[in-house]
Amino acid sequence: MLNGHAARPRGSSSRGLHGPPIQDILCVGEVLWDALPAGLFLGGAPFNVACHLRAAGVPATLVSRVGADALGEEVLRRAARYGVGVDLVQTDPALPTGFVRVTVDDSGNAEFEIVEPSAWDAIEPTDALLARAAAARAIVFGSLAQRNTVTRATIERLWDAKGLMVFDANLRPPYDDREIIRRSLQRADIVKLNDDELRRLATWFDLGPDMREATAALARAFACTIVCVTRGRDGAVLWHDGRWTEQPGFEVEVRDTVGAGDAFLAVLLAGLLAGTDDSTLLRHATLMGAWVVTQSGAVPPDQPAVIAERRSAERTAGAVAEPAPESASQAAPRPGSRGGQGSGGRAAAPRRKRPGR
Repeated sequence: MLNGHAARPRGSSSRGLHGPPIQDILCVGEVLWDALPAGLFLGGAPFNVACHLRAAGVPATLVSRVGADALGEEVLRRAARYGVGVDLVQTDPALPTGFVRVTVDDSGNAEFEIVEPSAWDAIEPTDALLARAAAARAIVFGSLAQRNTVTRATIERLWDAKGLMVFDANLRPPYDDREIIRRSLQRADIVKLNDDELRRLATWFDLGPDMREATAALARAFACTIVCVTRGRDGAVLWHDGRWTEQPGFEVEVRDTVGAGDAFLAVLLAGLLAGTDDSTLLRHATLMGAWVVTQSGAVPPDQPAVIAERRSAERTAGAVAEPAPESASQAAPRPGSRGGQGSGGRAAAPRRKRPGR
């Protein structure tokens, strides 16, 4: 026990990281339009993660809700174009499709004004959703979509599923509620957050000032198998059942940072599911995040071409190849830039937490 938060006992699971990706991954939460200086871009962390998963050859379905409006129709059209499953995207007769006003500073860092209420605030626990969740290999969820009680209750229903629970902290003031974060961490097997978010959680849960100590304390306090911390230009670190892996950053020209963490998470998860060793998967994830910051928007416009190539390869081979960040080659470090691999062993299947709240 740490700071009053007892580690939840883990139960056995027939669903580990390894094995063929028969079941898809559900990415649950907000889908919205980012109004960036360069134009209107479709985004939202669950949508972004789903797109990058699909580009990596991993079946992914978006679980969200859009308005009965033109922007909602375009969400469905574009998601399908990216190869993302949309059959669990609901349509709200009254609330509008999500919309965000984004400002980007001279360093490429983004600030968000998230319009509310939006359709994704009202995701319902339909029979179809619950059935798919029960069979899902993993469920990716965050904190922003839990700002409203309706969607929050639906996400909590999904925690009863047997698949891996992947929590992307993605704190967005004023929706960074400490109790919601605590409950989410208690249900998570895998946690991804950035260094600023780790410092916030370290203060909330008394994890200590040192990054490594705080990361390990977080994992112990909430019985997480994997905790990954992204550090912007300084790369990322991975805690995996007590083993540490560190990956330096890549030096690239930053256009904007929107969606970089989502791309990172998708490639990280794809590598974990494929059984890739920690060092390689962390390098791949960091490389993909570095490439995305050189683009405008969270999902680069050439993703459909990557997905089409992947689908063709799948049909030819008759199986899904090991995921790799194909488009990330464009983010290769320039001479003299920081790169290289960290240390780490073969990825091991995490023990799933016991279902139930």
